[in-house]
Order: sequence, then C-alpha cells, then structure tokens
Amino acid sequence: MTSTRTFVIVGAGLAGAKAAEALRVQGFDGRIVLIGDEPHRPYERPPLSKGYLAGKSERGQVFVHPHAWYADHDVDLRLGQAVIGINRVDHHIALNDGTHLGYEKLLLATGSSPRRLPVPGANADGVHYLRRLEDCEVIKEVLATCSKLVVIGGGWIGLEVTAVARQAGVEVTVVEAAKLPLVGVLGWEVAEVFTRLHREHGVDMRLGSQATAIVTENGRASGVQLASGTTIDADAVVVGVGIRPNTGLAQQAGLQVDNGIVVASGLRTNDPDISAAGDVANAFHPFLGRHIRVEHWANALNQPATAAARMLDREAVYDELPYFFTDQYDLGMEYVGHVQPGGYDRVIFRGDVAARRFIAFWCKDNRVLAGMNVNIWDVTDQIKTLIRSWNPIDPSALADPDLPLNQLTQQ
Repeated sequence: MTSTRTFVIVGAGLAGAKAAEALRVQGFDGRIVLIGDEPHRPYERPPLSKGYLAGKSERGQVFVHPHAWYADHDVDLRLGQAVIGINRVDHHIALNDGTHLGYEKLLLATGSSPRRLPVPGANADGVHYLRRLEDCEVIKEVLATCSKLVVIGGGWIGLEVTAVARQAGVEVTVVEAAKLPLVGVLGWEVAEVFTRLHREHGVDMRLGSQATAIVTENGRASGVQLASGTTIDADAVVVGVGIRPNTGLAQQAGLQVDNGIVVASGLRTNDPDISAAGDVANAFHPFLGRHIRVEHWANALNQPATAAARMLDREAVYDELPYFFTDQYDLGMEYVGHVQPGGYDRVIFRGDVAARRFIAFWCKDNRVLAGMNVNIWDVTDQIKTLIRSWNPIDPSALADPDLPLNQLTQQ
C-alpha cells in the first residue's frame, strides 16, 4: 500500500533533486513535492563556470536527472513557483500563487544568491553575475563578442570565469580587494600559486584594489573606477564577490539562523520536522567539532542522503570532510578538509610547485588539517585518511614524494 505521507522539498537545485532521489532509494513511498523558482529542472552549478561556460560540454549535461526521471519516480516537480511562507503549527507552506500545501516533513534546500556590488552603476546593462543557467548563457554570449572584460572579485567564480575568458581570447582585468586572490580560503602560500597562474596567462591582476563605481555610457557599463582614481575600460563586467545563504524563509518561520540555517549533524533544524541541506545549511560537523557552512558542490551532492534518512526518522550523521575542485587553464585541483583563517601554522608542499604538480598540506602541530592536490590525481582518499588519523606526521616525510601517502599514518 502506498503511503499517504507528504514530504516537501523547497529548492529544486542539486540538493533538492538528490534528496528526492535519496528518499526513493531509502524506501519512502509517499508523496514527494519538489518546488523550485527557476523554470528549469534541477541542474548542477559547477559547469556554469567551467565546462559549459567554456563550450566543452553540452547544455543537457548540466541537469541532475533526465526529464522523465521525476515522473518515473513519482516526484511532483513544480517549477517556476516560490514558497513565501511556512506555518510550522499547521504544517503547511504558502506558495506565491496563493495556494497552500501541507507537509509531514519539510526540507529546505534554498541555496544562496550572489552578493550585489554596492557601488554606483552596479545595475547598468553589461554588469553580470553568475549563479543561474541563464546567467551562464548570457556570459557565454558576452565572451564571444567582447574584447575587454573586468572581473570584480578574485574568488573561485571570478577566477574560473577569468580563465574561460582568457582562453576565448578576451583581455581580462581582475579587481580584488585582498592582497592576493583566494587568500582568505587558501592562505598566502597557495594563493600565490593562483596569482602567478593568471599573470602567466596575461591577466591584469589589480590586487589590493577596491571598485568604487561602474562607469557607464548610455546606460551600459563601459569601465570600472577604482578607489585609486584609475578607470579600467571594459566592454562588460562580471561580479563575483561572494554569495549569501537564502535564509529568509527559515527566518520568517522562526527557525534558528546564523550564517545559514543552523542544523545538527543529522541536518535537522530546531524544528524536528524541518531539515536543511546544501549551501544554506550551517551544520554541526562531528569530526571538526563545530558548525560550518560549505558553499560547494559536494555538500549539495552528499548531504541529501543524510537529510532523507532523518526525514524518515532514522539515525544519520553527516560527517563528510568538505571537498571542492577547480579547473583553470592547465591547472586542475581538488581540496579536502577545512581550515579556519589563521588556523594553521605551516603549509607543507610535496612535489613541484613551479610546474604546478604538487600536493599542499595545511598543518597545525604537524597534524594535517586539509590537503590540495594540483594536477596529481587519485590521492583524495589518502589525504582524507591523513586528516582523520589526527596523528602528528614528520614534516619531512609529508614533503617527500617518494614516500607513499598511505604509509605516513603508519609511522
């Protein structure tokens, strides 16, 4: 007999789609309603700044499931709809079309939105943000027609767009407020690797620079003015200055919000019938011993299985180590682990940094907190083992490429 229970998932991105899949895999036979405010079925975001933006992959490859999957698995996929309220007492949500929908369990996978640049001219034509599929397709057209691009923000999105633009023959200037791109994430030792990478590919890196205005001509962006008074000419501007978790719905409902929706290690909120997953979830991590919010693909991919189990009232804990990756020019890398700013005392390199074929380890008291492999593959699991072992490791052994990683924890 089919269950009459209704589980609702708000947010039809990767996390929402994988939650619907996990519920079916874990045996839930009730009603699943997956609601998204975009017109597209769920898709993955990394290709938007990597393969799809560069024209190396087809549009159809970005989607999480084939179109027929949702009907085949009896998932009520509602696109182009927004949830505007949650009534936790009566267990129903309000939609922007005036209807209401009851739920037994609710998952918030509402994701995040780009931070807007708070300067004059920021709303002009020719100023672009990259978050949604339509954004990517507009920027693809821009890169095919413009000759000068200014990228404001030297984070992952900004640098990936920069790499694609340079490979398309576009002249690119990166404006970054920090002294090095990615320095807040990687520290100066590894951030310098990315600085050199982009400069070697002809990028004008304006570091320690603040954009104070978008210069316009006939309502369209024509340049970027810096705090120094310099103006950089541009045919278009891409802004990548971070994202904000979409917590408005949770906050309105009285859920605990602090840099995202606060959830326990099983991804439940302070309401036992509501969970959260993906970019929006600030989850307690049992190995790290603190709450963290991770804005990367792996969380959206992997957290939903835990959330689904908890929605089914089964014991489950999410303790995967944070993971992300990037592809820029000839540099491919994977990063696993978590280091708070200033939370390490040294970076140990194994391999050839100048040739961009190395592993970097962030360490404290000779314990590995995180590792990043650059153009070296199939070592992520070994790095995870080093992190989880929590054993002090001889720095010289860690730096020696002739010593297999899987032997270091046995010393």
